[in-house]
Amino acid sequence: MAALKYAGMDDTDSDDELPPGWEERSTKDGWVYYANHEEMKTQWEHPKTGKKKRCAGDLPYGWEQETDEKGQTIYVDHINKRRTYFDPRQAFTVEDVVVKPKRYDGNTAALEILQGRDLSDKVVVITGGNSGIGFETARSFALHGARVILACRNLSRANKAVSLIQEEWHKARVEAMMCNLASLRSVREFAESFKAKKLPLHILVCNAAVCTQPWNLTEDGLESTFQICHLGHFLLVQCLQEVLRRSAPARVVMVSSESHRFTDLLDSCGKVDLALLSPPRKDYWSMLAYNRAKLCNILFSNELNRRLSPRGVTSNAVHPGNMMYTSIHRSWWLMTFLFTLARPFTKSMMVFLSQN
Repeated sequence: MAALKYAGMDDTDSDDELPPGWEERSTKDGWVYYANHEEMKTQWEHPKTGKKKRCAGDLPYGWEQETDEKGQTIYVDHINKRRTYFDPRQAFTVEDVVVKPKRYDGNTAALEILQGRDLSDKVVVITGGNSGIGFETARSFALHGARVILACRNLSRANKAVSLIQEEWHKARVEAMMCNLASLRSVREFAESFKAKKLPLHILVCNAAVCTQPWNLTEDGLESTFQICHLGHFLLVQCLQEVLRRSAPARVVMVSSESHRFTDLLDSCGKVDLALLSPPRKDYWSMLAYNRAKLCNILFSNELNRRLSPRGVTSNAVHPGNMMYTSIHRSWWLMTFLFTLARPFTKSMMVFLSQN
């Protein structure tokens, strides 16, 4: 004890607290070292415990490691707009904390799931990425470094979504491109414009959809709900299939719906009735058209996975969650009213993403 007192190490109550003149720092790869400013020296061992420590886990969401003009490592908190030389992970070192596997539940947000993941080598295309589920998907990927392309029919709204993400993080790599699923010509043009960029494609999220729309034919002569929810995405995947295969491992995500269970595509003889997919006005019911399109999403996703997974491209269909509020029902005032009433009891967009 006398030796500790002489060394000035009895001024604190905790063994982990540093004596006067000492500072805890960390290297770029997370190892902790100690600087003695009085003697102008550094060491790996804690001056009181003699133990070595390492920062646990990745940087918290919103933080980034950079180098200042003197070559020293500095940490930038983009959320609170501040800079510090102190590694925020030093509050949680392997010596102090037993790192347990994370457990997620229905309240876990997408950004929590992706925390610490570096997606800077990924290219992502998301249809309908300017609002709702698509926007939160784009935001989550972009804030973790991915290059994200919003494939949208309304470029004005898409560019606004791009601005919102870039306001949150100035280094976000996100852009908007025209892709109107109600036009097979537009889908092909988007695919050609994307391929002209000579980019890989690691994740294709087929998200855009409409629901409860009045009967309407597209420029291709097909019922609009079926074409926008399914056929446009089917063509998009076919057009980009070679890029996906070259970019393997890659994946396709089809945002479907549990409502696919409330319909079928079979006639009275048990055979697929293709006339059900694009019915005439007299046989049209908006919810049934939506359900059929979502069933097509799942069937397509399963077959796509069967064919392409051996080549490194997986495909999954996901259900966004019961009674989740989005603007997809804006075409029918009654459905909008019902979802407004139910909104306090639904999951948010961020929670949906974490579960898929």
